[in-house]
Amino acid sequence: MTDRRPLSAVDGDRRLHNLMSTYQQPLLKYAQQLTGGDTARAEDVVQEAFLRAWTHIDRLTEDHGSVLGWLRRVVHNLVMDGYRAQRSRPAEVEIEKAGAVAAPDVTADVVNSLYVEQVLGGLWPQHRAALVETYLKGRTAAEVSMALGVPVGTIKSRVHYAMRAVRAALADPPDLGDHALRAA
Repeated sequence: MTDRRPLSAVDGDRRLHNLMSTYQQPLLKYAQQLTGGDTARAEDVVQEAFLRAWTHIDRLTEDHGSVLGWLRRVVHNLVMDGYRAQRSRPAEVEIEKAGAVAAPDVTADVVNSLYVEQVLGGLWPQHRAALVETYLKGRTAAEVSMALGVPVGTIKSRVHYAMRAVRAALADPPDLGDHALRAA
C-alpha cells in the first residue's frame, strides 16, 4: 500500500522540477508538431501543461499511470482548445488593416427588406401572389397561371394592378416603426 499523505511544498516543487527536466523536451517537440512548428505557441502550451501538472503533482506517479501519457494528453487538449477558440471568435487584425477586412454595411439591405415586406403586405392576396411568383421567383405568366390555377390573362392583369399599387406605395413611403433600422 502506498503512502497517501499530501506532498509538502518542497517535495512537490522537487517532483515538478524532476518532471520538467525529464519531459520538457519531448513535450516541446510534440507541441511543435501539433502547432505546425509555432515554437512560441508550443512553449506556452508546455508551460501551461506543467502548471496543470503542478496542481496534480501528488497524483502524477507511474503507479497511477503513464506520466508522459498524461502530460501529452494535456498538451494535446490545450492545443486543440486553442484551435477551437480561434475558430469561434473573429480574427484579430491590426487597426491599420481593419478597413480592408471590415464587413460590408447591410443596414440598407435590411431596411429595403422591411420596406418590400411592408409594401407586399399592403397588396391584395391575389395580386401579391402573382407579383411574388412573377418577380421574386422569376416565373413566366404561363408558369404562374398553371401554379395558381387561373388564366394567363388574369395573372397579367393582377401583376399590372399589383405594380400600380407598388408604385403608389413607393410615392408615399410607409413608417417602418420604432424597431426598424434607419439608414444613415
